[in-house]
Amino acid sequence: MRATLPDLPTQANRLIDLGVHRLMGWQANRLRAAAEPIGGQASLLVVHPDLVPASALAPLVCHDDKPGFVVADMTDVDEFTSVAPLPDSPLYLIDDLDRGDDMANWSPDEAAPAIASAGRTALTLTEGLHWLLQCPDVLERGHCYMTIGSRKRKPTGALDTRTPAIWISNGTGRDGSDRRDAPKVGWCWAGNRHTWLGFASASTRTPVAQA
Repeated sequence: MRATLPDLPTQANRLIDLGVHRLMGWQANRLRAAAEPIGGQASLLVVHPDLVPASALAPLVCHDDKPGFVVADMTDVDEFTSVAPLPDSPLYLIDDLDRGDDMANWSPDEAAPAIASAGRTALTLTEGLHWLLQCPDVLERGHCYMTIGSRKRKPTGALDTRTPAIWISNGTGRDGSDRRDAPKVGWCWAGNRHTWLGFASASTRTPVAQA
């Protein structure tokens, strides 16, 4: 799935409506000014995770009027950082987003080299959440996605075997029945396969010049 994105000024206003500029420590006009020169470009506007981490973005995502949440056993969610260098800029753009449905039922260990060999980059968790802020319909029951561009490193430097993903809660277990149909940030083992999870990716990341 490759959803059509709003233009950049519209995306900036969406972030402002959600209060993301305040989380950044910016005035609304500064965020608007940064997006205006790039106007109609069909890219996703992303705030660097150093300014707004996944734990702050997840509750802003909605599905069926339910706010998003992070699973109870992922208190370290913000320690899942990008495996590839991100632009050294508070704001950046990513292009050519793909939910990765064709890789459903692949494991993260299988998908990561395939994405790289195609000249693409796996989305980070915060990028995956930004996509849903602008295009909520990208998240569909039975067609959700992993964001394996984010991984946690152990003190030894080895990768934690958990990989982050975003899907729709069934309202069971510790999620609670009131969270049924809510967007859920959770994790899966790197060697496991899931028929309902693709692997979100993009082609390029480009810094946004500062206003």
